[in-house]
Amino acid sequence: MDHDFQFHFIEPDQSISDFVENLGTFHNHSDEAKEVVIIPDGRVDLFFMQSPSEPFHVALIGLETYPEQRQILPQTQAFVVSFKPIAVEYILNTTIADVLNTAKKLPQDFWGFKAEDLQDFGLCCTKAIQKIRELVPQKTDERKHQLFELMYASRGEISVKDLSEKIGWSSRQINRYFTKQLGLSLKAYSTILRFRASLEHIAKGKLFPELNYTDQNHFIKEVKKFSGVAPKELSKNKNDRFILLSVLKGQ
Repeated sequence: MDHDFQFHFIEPDQSISDFVENLGTFHNHSDEAKEVVIIPDGRVDLFFMQSPSEPFHVALIGLETYPEQRQILPQTQAFVVSFKPIAVEYILNTTIADVLNTAKKLPQDFWGFKAEDLQDFGLCCTKAIQKIRELVPQKTDERKHQLFELMYASRGEISVKDLSEKIGWSSRQINRYFTKQLGLSLKAYSTILRFRASLEHIAKGKLFPELNYTDQNHFIKEVKKFSGVAPKELSKNKNDRFILLSVLKGQ
């Protein structure tokens, strides 16, 4: 356990839960950089961050399709809103096709946040929730809500054909929507959702496939593809370097 690195995540209230998965904060209290591995989780993250070496800034992180080692600088403090992909269109009013496996900086005064707000997680949550409520549109495309609800419920194991039939939207239109808005195909996103669902099992020490993997080798291969390590090493999560797994273990 890394006691110099603290994090806390909460689920949003019902009013914004269609668009937001959770709200979180982390703080690297150490005078040394924290080594972490970012792994694909199917979410879009909005970060408000600062450290002694990097002044307050705001960044939108696109979807990831492979693991990436990063450093969290000494004394970094951050507040993060983790969005469901449908929020890209309806809350952020943008596309993230151009930020696949990368990030883009947003204006420093985005949503009216200030550097001193990061000292108070409760205040950050209140400001973010209030802003998101203001941004929720009067009308949204019900097919898109159904699309993501079905994908989450099936943990990525529903076919494009079944989705198309259930929501009345052609396979071609669904794939075009994913490519245009998120920068990857529906099939690629489904695979990430399945990997993420398997993390919940790995966090509990279950190192065998609980989902629709062909066999144990297929499961290990996919876990390695998205995390860089085998399920056993991922489960150990040495030095809390896989933050997402640490969060799941704490739930």
